[in-house]
Amino acid sequence: MPEWRHLPGLSDYGETLRAMEARAAAIAAGEADEAVWLLEHPPLYTAGTSARAQDLTDPGRFPVHAAGRGGQYTYHGPGQRVAYVMLDLNRRGRDVRRFVTALEDWVIATLAEFNVTGERRAGRVGVWVARPEKPPLPDGTPREDKIAAIGIRLRRWVSFHGISINVEPDLGHFDGIVPCGVTGHGVTSLVDLGLPVTMDDLDAALRRSFDVALAQRLGG
Repeated sequence: MPEWRHLPGLSDYGETLRAMEARAAAIAAGEADEAVWLLEHPPLYTAGTSARAQDLTDPGRFPVHAAGRGGQYTYHGPGQRVAYVMLDLNRRGRDVRRFVTALEDWVIATLAEFNVTGERRAGRVGVWVARPEKPPLPDGTPREDKIAAIGIRLRRWVSFHGISINVEPDLGHFDGIVPCGVTGHGVTSLVDLGLPVTMDDLDAALRRSFDVALAQRLGG
């Protein structure tokens, strides 16, 4: 099983990224165990490899970091649990699609512990929650809000970056970007859904669900 580590306070993005890359390199070299890091960042935006300039709608609002992961623009900040996942896919199967599906399974199983139904959507990476109580989009499409983002990178078949789940962030901070390039739908959190979930509650659910959902699909 991976080594689990909780980073207290707000973790500097650049320092964390460098440490994560170093750990992934050590895993690939057989010099370190796999790892899952649980942390929060100060308010910032990250740009994935597919980020479009027009999707950064308020460029002076928060620092913007080139993340090097897949995907587009994402917000990180206090009240959002980030889980960086460094796993060796050399021994868990070199299948990127299966790995992303396993991360989605992990998030969906975690949310289920709080009676939240997280769902996949074709063409939209991440995990979504139906919001039937909100007015539909102008074309009649039912409203859905994103509750979790997924973005990964592989180097020598070792993963880094990972997932983020909104517990109680300031949802207004997402207004400076088009999250993951998706327009029309919104962003939500566990507390926004009316659930008094703490970060500790979520961390415990992540640990339990990892064993059931992610490790079961990938092995280890």
